[in-house]
Amino acid sequence: MKEHTYTVDVSWQGNTGDGTTSYTAYQRDFVIEAPGKAAILGSADPAFRGDAQRWNPEDLLLASLSACHKLWYLHVCAVNKVNVLEYVDQPVAWMSEGNGERKGHFREAQLRPQVVISKDSDIDLAMRLHDQAHHECFIANSVNFPVGCQASIRHQA
Repeated sequence: MKEHTYTVDVSWQGNTGDGTTSYTAYQRDFVIEAPGKAAILGSADPAFRGDAQRWNPEDLLLASLSACHKLWYLHVCAVNKVNVLEYVDQPVAWMSEGNGERKGHFREAQLRPQVVISKDSDIDLAMRLHDQAHHECFIANSVNFPVGCQASIRHQA
């Protein structure tokens, strides 16, 4: 089996001078960096005292699911002679903060890609290929909650 290794630097940027002396004494800001890549400014979700203008881990997880599915979908379309011209996804995910038994967790994610294919491409095949992309997606295969896909596909006007 082929193995891949990924590394990033995640640096907390939220010490306001007093460290974590209390829950309200620090900011949740962080920066994600890797050599040769643009930095990603992150924070907690605003519900947890984070900065709404920065990416939070929940956003990043949902974006990773969507991006991985898209990349696999484009691949399986290319090898199956389905010509994708446009692809936009507006996924949504639901997270529960948890109860006494189970801590906070994602319950479900729903990908909602809107795809435009060339007039000579098979729309039924294009729809079926979403299933194959889902089964290939490394991120979807790694999470412990259901990831659905409600795709819409149309031919180029």
